[in-house]
Amino acid sequence: MRPLRYSINITLDGSASHEAGLPPDEESMRYWTGQMEQADALLFGRVTYQMMESAWRRPSTGEWPDWMRQSEMPFAEAIDGAKKYVVSSTLGAVDWNAELVQGDVGSAVQRLKQQPGEGLWVGGVTLPSALADLGLIDEYEFLVHPVLAGHGPTLLAGLRDRIQLELVGRQEFRSGVVALRYRPASVPR
Repeated sequence: MRPLRYSINITLDGSASHEAGLPPDEESMRYWTGQMEQADALLFGRVTYQMMESAWRRPSTGEWPDWMRQSEMPFAEAIDGAKKYVVSSTLGAVDWNAELVQGDVGSAVQRLKQQPGEGLWVGGVTLPSALADLGLIDEYEFLVHPVLAGHGPTLLAGLRDRIQLELVGRQEFRSGVVALRYRPASVPR
């Protein structure tokens, strides 16, 4: 069974707004490119899918836009080419190498996890909360930015039950960002 990994940038005060943290630099873009390249497929809710598509879908001209820095292009290539699953009850169709997932999200994600491969990656805020409540996330990764945002959506608000985690990896970046990887702890009952 392939694992489901949740990765997201957050600030020290827990803001998950994509505009709240530090701007991406070469080191962080290499890191996120590696994350994309390790995933068999990406799993997004509607909002995250549309946000990522607007930023990282290759234009119909085939050329990346002028605003994109050279250090961002490998990430753009990786996410643009990745297989995507989009969980939505409001979208009628998706493209950008994506497949629409509707109905019981728990059953659908469980089926995706049972397929062979290295792993699935989920991003965003709302969908990961639902998946955490269902016990479907196998690894949590938080890239904690040394910023106090004071606003924005926070992670995993409203979980039904507390999820105890154990640290399985840590990486510090020159910018002061720290990537922390956790797995749900085996807690004796």
